[in-house]
Order: sequence, then structure tokens, then C-alpha cells
Amino acid sequence: MTAQTLTLTPAAAKRIAWIADKQSRPAILRLSVEGGGCSGFQYKFDLADAPDSDDSVSETDGVRLLVDPISLDLIAGSVVDFVESLGGAAFKVENPQAAAGCGCGSSFGI
Repeated sequence: MTAQTLTLTPAAAKRIAWIADKQSRPAILRLSVEGGGCSGFQYKFDLADAPDSDDSVSETDGVRLLVDPISLDLIAGSVVDFVESLGGAAFKVENPQAAAGCGCGSSFGI
């Protein structure tokens, strides 16, 4: 299943490829949503070995982004980016469905 509603930026794809190479893993990032965080939901990032049969998959520069169907309902239309600043470096999810967020950028509310 392909999800054109999720976008992985080239900067994020490059960083995922680098991390996967260092860990001798495939360049596949799983993004999921869990209950918790200071705003109600939080993003979880993990490297995956392969997609599950019901995952939505998007690809940028040979790197795949996987999202399960339940998480997809909460993050459809999102852009996953990798940003570096004076405060550090992190993956950032720009979620158009989020009505609230927190300062750390890792949790959101709908």
C-alpha cells in the first residue's frame, strides 16, 4: 500500500540512510503514534527490517517510511524532516492534523 499523504524530506532520507548504514540495517524508518507525551500523543521512530502487510509506505531517495494504519489516521498529510540547529539535531514531524503541540516537538494533540 502506498501513502502519498506522507512525505519524507531529502534531509530526513539522508540521515536515515546514514543511521541505517552505521547499524548495518535497511534504510527503512517506521513512524508510529503512541498515547502519552505532554500533549496526548507522541511520535515514535524506529528502524525496521521490512514493511508489514498493512503498512503505508512512502519513499524518498531510496529510503522508505512505514506507517501502520492506526497511526496513519493521526498523521496523514504529515512531512517528516531532519533539522539541525544550535539546540541539537532531530527528526521533526509537521502534522497538519495536530491542534496542539509541545516545545520539544515530539508530542501533539488533536
